Amino acid sequence: MGEEGVSDDIGALKQRIKKLSAQAIERKMRLHDLAEDLPVGWDRILETAADAYEAYRTLAEARAALASAGGGGG
Repeated sequence: MGEEGVSDDIGALKQRIKKLSAQAIERKMRLHDLAEDLPVGWDRILETAADAYEAYRTLAEARAALASAGGGGG
């Protein structure tokens, strides 16, 4: 792959990271809001926490991919 292709891949990864970061922040806020309202909604703790965990895990993987592609940590 040429230098331009690598640059395109890095740009796409950066865009993906931006989207994933927004999703992770949104899920973090859901978890935060749920915690503030406890004990109301206690039955949604595991589901909400799992959603936040998955969002941040996916974001970390994308950042690692960007770093290994030479695009920095994002």
